[in-house]
Amino acid sequence: MADPPVAPVPLHARDEGEGPAVLLIHGLGADHTVWNAQIGPLAKRYRVLAPDLRGHGRSPMPPGSTLSFPEIIADLRMLLDERGIPDAHVGGISAGAFVALRWATQEPGRFRSLVLCGGATHCDAHSRAVGRSWREAYRSEGFDACFLRLVKDVYAAEWIEANLESLDGMKSQWKGRDYAAAFLWGQSIESFDLRGRLSGMKVPTLILHGLDDKVVDVSHARLMRQSLPGGAQMRLFALTGHMVPVERPAEATEALEKWLASRESGASASPPP
Repeated sequence: MADPPVAPVPLHARDEGEGPAVLLIHGLGADHTVWNAQIGPLAKRYRVLAPDLRGHGRSPMPPGSTLSFPEIIADLRMLLDERGIPDAHVGGISAGAFVALRWATQEPGRFRSLVLCGGATHCDAHSRAVGRSWREAYRSEGFDACFLRLVKDVYAAEWIEANLESLDGMKSQWKGRDYAAAFLWGQSIESFDLRGRLSGMKVPTLILHGLDDKVVDVSHARLMRQSLPGGAQMRLFALTGHMVPVERPAEATEALEKWLASRESGASASPPP
């Protein structure tokens, strides 16, 4: 495995609980708080680590970094190594799912299991266009226009209507952030493509996906299930967009709890409802 062009950096991470490790990876432009609804419940039985990736949240952005997959994976590997964790259940959402899936193909021995939320085997033309539209809106029209476009793309309409006050708070919180790292990562993931490279990956996998996902179409969830050796467990969420852990916090937590318990017991996960 080639070394990343920029050395690994220490990541800020929320680290709670004891037991088998669970590593939760956020997506483009977000931070560890995207998993807030899941961290507390899971930490009752597991050691949960939810890091901010480089250039996101409270983690540093090293000069010269391009937010490439080797860089991000090296950071996560170092995080586990520094905390004495040889393997973990690894979950990723959106671009974080891309990272988790690619890492699993390279080092399956570090994975107790894999959870892919809003993920895909490749970044298709539609997802690339969505990401580029966010960058263009930010550069040409500013933060407010970009935020409005992002919200409409990322969340289901029903969730937006029910959470207008939460979105106002989110907008105020996000307005002062530096999005240089997010834009770099967005460009990096455009070349993500693992089609034809998953036949040898035997990590037990759970797929979670919103049926109304406008960023990564739900057809990708079905394609992943067919592409993974032996298939994978899959749960689809109605009236849900790209952010399943945020839009369906209780249901997503329940799905994760059942999945992790089944993997730790050594039994096959029962089909989700």
